[in-house]
Amino acid sequence: MPTPKKELDAARAQETEAEVGDDYVTVPLAGYDGVTKDVRALPANRWRASALRCLRQGDIDGFMDLVLHEEDIEVYEDLDPDQDGIGHFAEAAARVGGDDLGKSSGSSRSGRGTRRR
Repeated sequence: MPTPKKELDAARAQETEAEVGDDYVTVPLAGYDGVTKDVRALPANRWRASALRCLRQGDIDGFMDLVLHEEDIEVYEDLDPDQDGIGHFAEAAARVGGDDLGKSSGSSRSGRGTRRR
């Protein structure tokens, strides 16, 4: 028979899983020393403009703070990944989320008009 503490821990685990739900995907994050751990992150198609702005400005800590699950920030800090690790993380988040970071969904229309006057 499970103890009340084990029941409480199980209930908390289920509650956390329900809160995380489909909002996050699990992706590997490699540290500078080659150690890889799984972290929960928003899929790339759910990254906010503020997260992308941080990424463009080189604010990796700010970016990771916005896309990682709050319980996985410490894992990121402990791993201290290099640029390759961050790149692989972003690619994995896109792939798991069903996107491809290498493809642009921008307009394919030509900037020049084709009509003659």
